[in-house]
Amino acid sequence: MTETAIELTAHPSLDGIAESDWDACACPGDGPPVDPFTTYRFLKALEDSGSVGGRSGWQPRYLVARADDQVIACAPLYAKGHSQGEYIFDFNWAHAYENAGGRYYPKLQIAVPFTPATGRRFLTRPGFEEVGISALVQGAVQIAADNDLSSVHATFCTEEEAAAGEELGLLRRTGQQFHWLNDAYADFDGFLADLSSRKRKNIRKERAQAQAFGGEIVQLTGDDIRPHHWDAFWQFYQDTGNRKWGTPYLTRAFFDRAQESLRDDMLLVLALDGARPVAGALNFIGRDTLYGRYWGSVEYHPSLHFELCYYQAIDFAIARGLDRVEAGAQGEHKLARGYLPTPVHSLHWIGDPNFRDAIARYLAQEARAVDEEIEVLTAYGPFRRDHREEQQ
Repeated sequence: MTETAIELTAHPSLDGIAESDWDACACPGDGPPVDPFTTYRFLKALEDSGSVGGRSGWQPRYLVARADDQVIACAPLYAKGHSQGEYIFDFNWAHAYENAGGRYYPKLQIAVPFTPATGRRFLTRPGFEEVGISALVQGAVQIAADNDLSSVHATFCTEEEAAAGEELGLLRRTGQQFHWLNDAYADFDGFLADLSSRKRKNIRKERAQAQAFGGEIVQLTGDDIRPHHWDAFWQFYQDTGNRKWGTPYLTRAFFDRAQESLRDDMLLVLALDGARPVAGALNFIGRDTLYGRYWGSVEYHPSLHFELCYYQAIDFAIARGLDRVEAGAQGEHKLARGYLPTPVHSLHWIGDPNFRDAIARYLAQEARAVDEEIEVLTAYGPFRRDHREEQQ
């Protein structure tokens, strides 16, 4: 049997790729995408709004594999001039490499910019999974090698992709996040019933505190999200971005683009004082997961952050029959609110063999530490002992 030749191309803009070709790999089949973040419309909103490209440090190099004039695989590939906006961080790697006289940046990143949410990174048309992933990995590595770049990183990939990448010679890294899992709950009280009495009491107290802020809390999706809501949320986002990152990653134009093409993929939770929004949380809706992304406020009210980001997300997931809520990066405070530690995965190619060996040793130690931490945190989680035993 003759092997089909595969052509690989890198594109500085999605304008050179048909939306139907990209989405045939990113979200094949009927129904909503597993997650919206690798869809053409999401990545195009980032590009068209100037959130990537320009001086952002995220230069698109979208990778496309074709066989017999058909796109069989693609990947959101970026040339990075820094390590900001990644959430599986390699600052220490960069520091060590440059202290040894190397040049760590630019590097290549297969990722959704500013989005610490697990999902497919090597997007393949059905039936081309094995050959597609292999072609994309080899293509990204070849680009890095040809251009004397230090490394290639695929962050927040699926566990299946992490295993496939290891077989192809990439280094695997394990981290953790906190996710809420829906055990077929009928309502929020059903979830609370699985918690220890102390945690149950604390969550009820927090919800009561938040609901008493003096206004109402609303959940908006689709056409119910209006331009003035984005004006308010932009203020929230700027405040949080300035405090956390020094400058917001997304531009104001992103939210306008999102309203045009992603409004049905979003849940905007707002705390309203009359008609005036005072705080908000933005989530993205996947096929079986709600992804918490951004939060901000212009006023402080006790427990309002927990209510808008965590408890409203649980309410929505239960009502929609979603399997889980991914609440974003970091935050052990989520544990007491029913979000359990969950492993996340990434893949790494390091060009320098000596540096690669050092990173491999570090990752082995890190993986053991993460496994132990997940085990300890799960044991100290908020659920009743008998419920934990049922889940084992």
